[in-house]
Amino acid sequence: MSRREQLQKILENILSELDLLIEYEDDSTNVHFQPPSGTEMEYPAIVYSRSKLETDHANDELYQARARYTVIVIDPDPDSEILEKILQLPLSSFDRHYTSENLNHDAFSVYY
Repeated sequence: MSRREQLQKILENILSELDLLIEYEDDSTNVHFQPPSGTEMEYPAIVYSRSKLETDHANDELYQARARYTVIVIDPDPDSEILEKILQLPLSSFDRHYTSENLNHDAFSVYY
């Protein structure tokens, strides 16, 4: 299983713990990696995408690489419990909050 797929499972577990995970007939959930425009979503939902790859080099060779993901929690509830769970992930930080179409969007940077 890839690191991204592991992150997917972690995000699904967060919603599952809060009884917010929605599983559809096509085996998809309300956790989406780079969803195409026009994707129908039920809320609350988590949308995430890779935003950066950071690399460290030693002796002119790649020593380690880390992916940074932008994780956006979309919820009608401005005081969503999901926010605390995302902040508990190692190497996560809150970036910004905005509203769009009467939904609250909270963006985080998560290294995984």
